[in-house]
Amino acid sequence: MFLQRALVFLTAGPLLLYLIYRGGLFYMIPVTAVLLLATVEYGRIVRKLGWHMPLWILLPAVLGQLVAGYWPEANFFAPALVVSLLFSIAYGLWLYERRLSETAIADWLALMAGILILGWIGSHFLRLGRLTWQWTMLAIISAWAADTGAYLVGRFMTNRILGHHQLTPRLSPNKTVEGYIGGIVLGTTITAVVANFLQISPLIGLLLGLLSSIVSPLGDLAISLLKREAGVKDSGVLFPGHGGALDRLDTLLWSVTMAYYLALFVQ
Repeated sequence: MFLQRALVFLTAGPLLLYLIYRGGLFYMIPVTAVLLLATVEYGRIVRKLGWHMPLWILLPAVLGQLVAGYWPEANFFAPALVVSLLFSIAYGLWLYERRLSETAIADWLALMAGILILGWIGSHFLRLGRLTWQWTMLAIISAWAADTGAYLVGRFMTNRILGHHQLTPRLSPNKTVEGYIGGIVLGTTITAVVANFLQISPLIGLLLGLLSSIVSPLGDLAISLLKREAGVKDSGVLFPGHGGALDRLDTLLWSVTMAYYLALFVQ
């Protein structure tokens, strides 16, 4: 499994970094496609929970947010978000009024969560890509470094050196406190070093690495909660050994979003 994960990472990782560097449609099209695939996977998980998830509302709503994120000069991001959320409210009310669902509130909230997380939060991939490729690359590498550090420390060092203390026994039994700390240390260090090479202040890189490595794992745990309640191991099979598109985006979503606002503040 480790070799399979490493092979996929060493293949897909450099390709993504190249697409970030090229920018434009070379970056926008594949990123949008992966986000839409993650949206479909999210819908599938929610349906396994026994809730209604209308992809005919969710997919266009997410796509609208992504398009608005790529073309901010069009100034239709806020209207698109408002319209999407109003559609989700109308759908939930319709389900309840027609007695079509016993979980109308959960259906409505799950739809809104999908729009906000995969649409609004997801649009920051494209917003940051339009703003600067250096910051986009740094945000991705930061999340990867934290994830890799947590995996390596948790898998190969925990039992022999640091002991073994589960971080979230119910959500993700394989995650350890030692791995989480290792992810913070490695993620912060590597982000600061890479920032210097990308002509970004190492101190700013240190701050981004610290924020990303501390906060981004919450995204992974949130998706783990959904999968555990739905009784599925992975959201999909897009990346062998790594799971589906949603499994790969769950931490990147938050790292990229934090990088976008930090970049705006710095610039």
